[in-house]
Amino acid sequence: MSELTLTVMRLGFLAVLWLFVIVAVQVIRSDLFGTRVTQRGSRRGGDTRPQRAQAPAAPPQQRQQQQPGGRRADRGRRGAPTKLVVSEGSLTGTTVALQGQTISLGRAHDSTIVLDDDYASSRHARIYPDRDGQWIVEDLGSTNGTYLDRTRLTTPTPIPLGAPIRIGKTVIELRK
Repeated sequence: MSELTLTVMRLGFLAVLWLFVIVAVQVIRSDLFGTRVTQRGSRRGGDTRPQRAQAPAAPPQQRQQQQPGGRRADRGRRGAPTKLVVSEGSLTGTTVALQGQTISLGRAHDSTIVLDDDYASSRHARIYPDRDGQWIVEDLGSTNGTYLDRTRLTTPTPIPLGAPIRIGKTVIELRK
């Protein structure tokens, strides 16, 4: 074996060894400090107050269903909830407007509400409207479970107004 081949193999082995060390340090860092929660939306004018999660704009089909007075044609009942509020946990005070879209909850960065909670799965649960205007919560096979008013969910379940939905240390409620 030539000296050049032996030197290239040594350098390759050294590069793989350093790559392993860097990956190990990143895994340990993420275990110690948790996942990074990114803020959605931009900050203007040096505003340092915590931002509230905003639901995405309604799809074109839903925008066409609005009446001239600004009220939705398919709104349903008068006592229907209009927002989802985080009442306990690291995101306390976060509000998401209910506009007929599915709301995903979990540690994944593409979730509607990103939970920085050791007891939450990456895709933990979802909240969505049914055809009658009732909001449904569904556990997506999480390890630690989703609880609706102290009852662990096993099937998609309608959410009463003001009933606490617990995911780890986070509590979420539907409100008017």
